[in-house]
Amino acid sequence: MKNKPAAKIRHVVAWINKAEWDQVLDYLYSKDAALQNYALQRISAWKGRFGHNTPVAVESTADLVRCQVLDSSGQLDSDDLVLLYGMALVRFVNLITERRQGRVAKPLRRLAGNMNIPEWIVNLRHDITHRRLPTLKWCRKGCAFVLQWLQQEYWSRQLGSRLSEDWDSESEEEEDEETWARRREEELLTQQKETENQKKARELLISYEKERFQMYEEWLKHGSPHGAWLEPSSDLSWTLKQIKLFATESREIFTDTLVQDGFLIPTQEQLESLDIDPIGCYDPLRPCVPRVFLQFWMPLLKGLNRVTFIRRVLEKLFAELSAEPDPHRSYYLSAWISEVVLCNSKSLLKVKKKSQMMELFVNRMQLGWQQLLTACLNSPCAATPYLLQLLLKDMDEPPPPDTQEKLLRLSSIYTQGEYHDTHGQPDPSKHVYTLQNLKEKLRRDGNSAHGLGPGSSLSNRSASSAQSLSNEDLQEKLSASVLEQRTAALRGSPWQVCTDKVPWKFYPLGKVPGQSEDPSCLMVETYSTVTVFDQQVELDKTPQHHMNPSIHSQNRTGSDGQLWSLAELNKLKSGLKLF
Repeated sequence: MKNKPAAKIRHVVAWINKAEWDQVLDYLYSKDAALQNYALQRISAWKGRFGHNTPVAVESTADLVRCQVLDSSGQLDSDDLVLLYGMALVRFVNLITERRQGRVAKPLRRLAGNMNIPEWIVNLRHDITHRRLPTLKWCRKGCAFVLQWLQQEYWSRQLGSRLSEDWDSESEEEEDEETWARRREEELLTQQKETENQKKARELLISYEKERFQMYEEWLKHGSPHGAWLEPSSDLSWTLKQIKLFATESREIFTDTLVQDGFLIPTQEQLESLDIDPIGCYDPLRPCVPRVFLQFWMPLLKGLNRVTFIRRVLEKLFAELSAEPDPHRSYYLSAWISEVVLCNSKSLLKVKKKSQMMELFVNRMQLGWQQLLTACLNSPCAATPYLLQLLLKDMDEPPPPDTQEKLLRLSSIYTQGEYHDTHGQPDPSKHVYTLQNLKEKLRRDGNSAHGLGPGSSLSNRSASSAQSLSNEDLQEKLSASVLEQRTAALRGSPWQVCTDKVPWKFYPLGKVPGQSEDPSCLMVETYSTVTVFDQQVELDKTPQHHMNPSIHSQNRTGSDGQLWSLAELNKLKSGLKLF
């Protein structure tokens, strides 16, 4: 028994035949205003037949083409055109994406992306709706792109007299909705798993801290040898195994938890429990982790001594440092960075000094110095020059020495810190950060010129003179060295360098000493005005004296290639007067 062929689906259309469809399509994209107007009239007739069932693509195409026709007519100004284009673009984005919306609202950017509509079109629609209106140039650009998109996605897909909007079929809607629901479910499961992993990471670290505090208290109570509390106990060894297994599976979550307050960033209560003076060890320019606190975390760091883990920790420390305003937290973030870099320092590994810090790395690790250098420069703080110096010193292939010096000096200027050269030695001669520093440097240079060394003492008269150096005297001193150069540059010019001692800071820009407050002082004594409409002599033949308003002649329209039309030129002339 043969299967009956499926019945053909018939559509009622508004156009007479295929020829009318093809004609309207050609006329819409013809760039000829007369043909486009004819196509718009035919679409108006279609809408009368279709009613509310007019295809969205046809209606949007007609709206956008109508904007182009009115734009080319020159009858509307730019503000009216922006509003016209804006309404058409907003309706296009809303109507095209509306049929994709399911029971749960979806972002327009996602819907548009699934339909190959770029994000900038959605942003243009957002600006038109909620923000400042875009320029006419962007509206025209958006209109041209949308018309091209409609031609490719709708008009070119129509076969015969079949009405089809294949890009927005119901099957695709159902499939897209099912896909979105499945993705949403996966996202919820992922978020739930991340929350559980974060909770587990905190529990493991808290268990580690409890074991370490207990060992420290026993060490203080029984007076055990210094290294007794450094070796892990049986309970701590089991906790470290659990931490190592968890960190292997969820490295990012574990490192994110590790750099939180209460762990690598100690609280005041933790510092007191470990008998650490929070003020005595505080040096924001050269931070270091207190030795007891470093020993507290040493078993865990030694157990996770892997290149991938150490890199991740350094990246996270720099990332937290870039957005951390708290001085206490910023200090310990930078301190841990310096400790890790020093532990891996090639110079220390060569010396083989015996210390607890040295036991963290047996062999030198490749930590991705270029990425760390970039992260250090992107995370400025008081310790940035010191951290930058450590990284540059330990790099396998460091930048040239002059580049290193420039980086160190720029970081010192940015952080207002003390400048140290590439060898770590301070250089006070290069501390020029503010105007006050510049004045002090000039005073030091002046003292050196008079043979007064750093240890020499000035007389009362010289000291008083140096302290009373005013801004005007400083400006005069700075200008005297270039006065001859300025004079040579202005030779033959009507301008001259002012040598009078004028307190220019009391005169706003555009005013000179002795100038009257009356605005009419800038006007000439004898003058007359005449509108351009009354002017009859060509500008290139006008005498140098004031013009005679009694002269009359016909207006000239100019030659070909005018910058303005006649209407625009008359508008300009109406408000223009000549002296």
